[in-house]
Amino acid sequence: MTATDPPAATPHAPDAGTPAPAPDAGQQQRMRQLSQALDCSDNGVVLCDRNARIHYINEGFTRMFGHRPDEAIGKRPRDLIRGPHTEPATLEQLGARHRAGHAHREDLLGYRKDGSPLWLSVVATPLGGDDGLLVNVFTDITAAKIHEVLSGKVLYALVHEEPLAATAALVCREIERVAPDLLVSVARHEANGELQLLAAPGLPPAFGISATCPLVAQRGRPVEVPDLGADPACGNCHAQASALGLRACWSYPIRSTSGQVLGVLSFHSRHPGQPSPWHRKLAELGQYLCALALEREQARSRMHRLAFYDVLTGLPNRVMFSALCEQPLQLAEQQPMPMALLFVDLDRFKRLNESQGHAAADGLLRDLAHHLQELAGAEAVVGRQVGDEFVLLVPQCPQHRAALLCEQLLAMIAAPRVVGSITVHASASIGVAMYPEDGRGIDTLLQHADLAMRRAKDEGGARFRFFSADMNRLAQERLLLEATLRDSLRHGGLRLHYQPQLHGDGGLYGAEALLRWKHPHLGDIPPARFVPLAEECGLMTPLSYWVLEEACRQLADWHARGIAVPRVALNLSASTFEQPRLVEQVRGLLQRHHLPAAALVLEITEGVMLSEQPQVPANLHALHALGVQLSLDDFGTGYSSLSHLHRLPISEMKLDRSFIGEIGHDPAAAALILSVLRIGESLGKHVVAEGVETEQQRRFLIDNGSPVLQGYLYAPALPADAFERWLHERAST
Repeated sequence: MTATDPPAATPHAPDAGTPAPAPDAGQQQRMRQLSQALDCSDNGVVLCDRNARIHYINEGFTRMFGHRPDEAIGKRPRDLIRGPHTEPATLEQLGARHRAGHAHREDLLGYRKDGSPLWLSVVATPLGGDDGLLVNVFTDITAAKIHEVLSGKVLYALVHEEPLAATAALVCREIERVAPDLLVSVARHEANGELQLLAAPGLPPAFGISATCPLVAQRGRPVEVPDLGADPACGNCHAQASALGLRACWSYPIRSTSGQVLGVLSFHSRHPGQPSPWHRKLAELGQYLCALALEREQARSRMHRLAFYDVLTGLPNRVMFSALCEQPLQLAEQQPMPMALLFVDLDRFKRLNESQGHAAADGLLRDLAHHLQELAGAEAVVGRQVGDEFVLLVPQCPQHRAALLCEQLLAMIAAPRVVGSITVHASASIGVAMYPEDGRGIDTLLQHADLAMRRAKDEGGARFRFFSADMNRLAQERLLLEATLRDSLRHGGLRLHYQPQLHGDGGLYGAEALLRWKHPHLGDIPPARFVPLAEECGLMTPLSYWVLEEACRQLADWHARGIAVPRVALNLSASTFEQPRLVEQVRGLLQRHHLPAAALVLEITEGVMLSEQPQVPANLHALHALGVQLSLDDFGTGYSSLSHLHRLPISEMKLDRSFIGEIGHDPAAAALILSVLRIGESLGKHVVAEGVETEQQRRFLIDNGSPVLQGYLYAPALPADAFERWLHERAST
């Protein structure tokens, strides 16, 4: 039998003195076929005796390990495949089972003749004869062993949201486990261009980041140093590497799916030279695994920022601000110190947004966010609540310092700033709540600072106010009023009163419908108090539609009963004229109540007339086309009315009562009244003088041609039935 021919398949070995019978031709043919089949296998097949001495190897063994038959026959497999990192205990276990003639299977790290490593699966099967021969089959499982990292531990860590540093360390350890000649590290490429070491479990902490890593991050391609001692760029780390027995370093970029360099994977080898193909495969897999982990961390970070930080300004949002405030508040409980919570709200921000566009408004908010943090200091927590609202929690801030900070903030906000292509002049209202006097929890402090901010805004804005107890009382009352107003709107708790408007000769020109609300517990609530409340809590549009409905219903009832009220005027809010369905609603009401459109007069303020909302002028022109009369309320108190009168279909102007009250006292007021009357006359528009209370006022207006008068001299605003009685009494006299 030759070294490459398989042994004859005899049940017993021949006696030493008896020659073996020569095989016949058929048997020789089968042996050749068997030998060819074994040689074609990718596995290494070895026939050993009980003492583990090799009797036969196939060509697959030679291809796998590089040993020729003449180099292998008579030797033990362990002597051919073991290397510097082969596990001795595994070899001993294989040898013991082999000598005992037991079948066995193990995985171990082996080495080829050229010294390159490979992972092996060794399966030993006894032939069953008395000669103790065993067949050993060696299978190269290097690729499977490498991908075991991906399919096993690392993928498990990624799926179960393990921390980034722990996942990176796992990658390093698993690569070192399958390639014990390596020490592995992973560094992350930060946004500022620096590298941060994430994991290097086999290296001492003082080793740091390899000198090749910054080059890899900058160039985006591998840097392989075969001899650290011979490369001048590695001079600083050569001594450390030598002390650890490291001779070479190969570093590879970790890239995202878009090609961005996320970090660097480094292999530190105990042997000089270039990486083997196996090392390159390990590097390829390690890059992929690390990219998965780093991209997952980036996605997690982006989601965290989206969930807890404002996208526009980068400041903590409402949820994160409250969370960040918990620690300083807890610290203040243990070590008492004053703190101030400032609630900053820009004045007239909506107007800026509408007039200059979102780009300018967003630019202003970003700029203010930056300066707020600068002024408040590094210890302060600054956040954006919503829209144009910012909040600041400032530790170690007594009341006098809070007042100074508010003044600085107001000055900073008021400074002209160029945003885009325009110069913006802004102002703000600031409310301040002090810890612990105004609350110990963040929610209470926010609520009280918000109330103080609203007080500052109600007083005209561009100022700051500290929280006081009466603000809380007023806020509770305000909530009660809002709830009751909603209930009254749903269940008929509101009423319209009517004030007559008379021609100069005493004939009825019409009536103005005025909204009244009698609170079930607080009595009569003046419109000046509940109308702004309705505007702020979103009730103004339904309230305006209720007024329209009720006025049309009452006018139709009067007409049906023969009570000659020519027209009813009513004042709608500015927001109502912005509603796209306003004209449709008015047309439907007139048709349902069988009223001529001219019987309805809608009063608008100068603010409505000057609105830049495109829906407003469109609605005004459509109402005029419908036949509804439009009246300009409080004429003379604004500054742009004359320039807009010719653009809009105004039928009537109402002279403000503040001028009427000065008749006989202020010559300038009298001159202004005469000017308004002449304007109305020249433009062909009726002028209604409201607030007439004395005979002197009436006489002055009549003598100077005022066509329509309204005021307490004739009658206050009356409920519908009282208005009817007033009409009847006038007709009877």
